[in-house]
Amino acid sequence: MTEAGNNRNRSLSGASPEPRHNAASEVRRASGQGLRKLPVIALAALLLVTTPIGNAVADPPGDDSASSELSSAIEDFLNAEDELAALKQEEKDLERELEDSREMVEELEAELGEFAALIFTTSDLHSTSALLSSENPEDMIHALTTLDFLGDSRARRIDELTEALADFEARQEALDDIIAEQADILIQMEDARNAAARELAASGGDAAQGPSPGDFRRADPVPRNPDGSLPYESCSMNDPTTNGCLTPRTLHALEQATIAGFGRYTACFRHEASGEHPQGRACDFSASPNNFGGHAYGDDKAYGDNLAAWFVENSNELGVQYVIWYRQIWFPSSGWRHYNLAYGDPNTDHTNHVHVSIR
Repeated sequence: MTEAGNNRNRSLSGASPEPRHNAASEVRRASGQGLRKLPVIALAALLLVTTPIGNAVADPPGDDSASSELSSAIEDFLNAEDELAALKQEEKDLERELEDSREMVEELEAELGEFAALIFTTSDLHSTSALLSSENPEDMIHALTTLDFLGDSRARRIDELTEALADFEARQEALDDIIAEQADILIQMEDARNAAARELAASGGDAAQGPSPGDFRRADPVPRNPDGSLPYESCSMNDPTTNGCLTPRTLHALEQATIAGFGRYTACFRHEASGEHPQGRACDFSASPNNFGGHAYGDDKAYGDNLAAWFVENSNELGVQYVIWYRQIWFPSSGWRHYNLAYGDPNTDHTNHVHVSIR
């Protein structure tokens, strides 16, 4: 039976939200690094059911502390990401210097070899004999001095480049260690950022308007199999919006939407006979800050429009199965079309929330 079919056979007002799971997280400063550290928490997935949890009233939106923590964690992550990018660029520049120096050493070594061979060839011995028999001693001394200088200058230049190569290689080794350390820092920052996103979702969200098309942050892609398919996932992760569970992909989608700036009230898992919600594969994102109220208008409608557009734009990265918003449903294969399972109320019409199901 479809989700909407279930809703016809039950009273929407009779449903109630799952109790919220307290997803309090500890963020510790790493000594010497000024870094937030959190245990790595796996991602979880979106659920499917076309309506939110009845006319239930949500908890009040979270206070500024949860939003501020997420904002700070995002900034820390972006700073760490920029630092890693700068280090990798420095490594590329150093590699180019190393390659140029190696090529120069090879060229000088070849020249010096040719020069040495020239001195000991028969023709050069004849030339040397001719110089020694020259009637002008000054010419002879000048010629011999020039030959000696050419050899010595090449040898000195090779020594200088060899020393430079050793210095470059030492710098590269040290840089490799720094890059590895910075990569670890970035993982810690990402964990802290994702945990802060879960904390905001658990607190009831905020009233932020969210980004508009053109200012969207791209979602981080979910892991895929070598052939590009999505691996099987179970409902194995804690849902920060309820006491239920989510698949890693659904949790990832929830985190990414929150990090992108869509932090209003959200509810994911709930017990039902069918659909993706009880599988931990769907979330309902309220258009209003406080609850799943009436039809969204004005700023709330714009928030829902932008959120639905963001999920569509990042559907491949997140593994979106479909999106429902404002009497329309979007599938990757067919795009937006009329949603014919709406029954005139904000919940089934999906005019008060954006529904997202994850594969």
